[in-house]
Amino acid sequence: MSTATKVTAMVAGSAVIGAGLGLLLAPQSGAETRTQIRKYAKRAQLQATRVSRSVKAGFERAVEQGKSFKENRRPVEAA
Repeated sequence: MSTATKVTAMVAGSAVIGAGLGLLLAPQSGAETRTQIRKYAKRAQLQATRVSRSVKAGFERAVEQGKSFKENRRPVEAA
């Protein structure tokens, strides 16, 4: 499983746990609670998207640096 997938799963899991706790502990009406959960879920989705894009960009930079290193590397001479 890739790092981006793990991070996304962790964020999604946190959103579900937070929503469940919100339902159990909410001092407001059901309609207000549902609105609050929708907002929280949207924020979690946006955060997961940002994190996954950041991880993807970092991975792509690492791959490019690896390719550059491979192309510029000189062979080691046998002793």
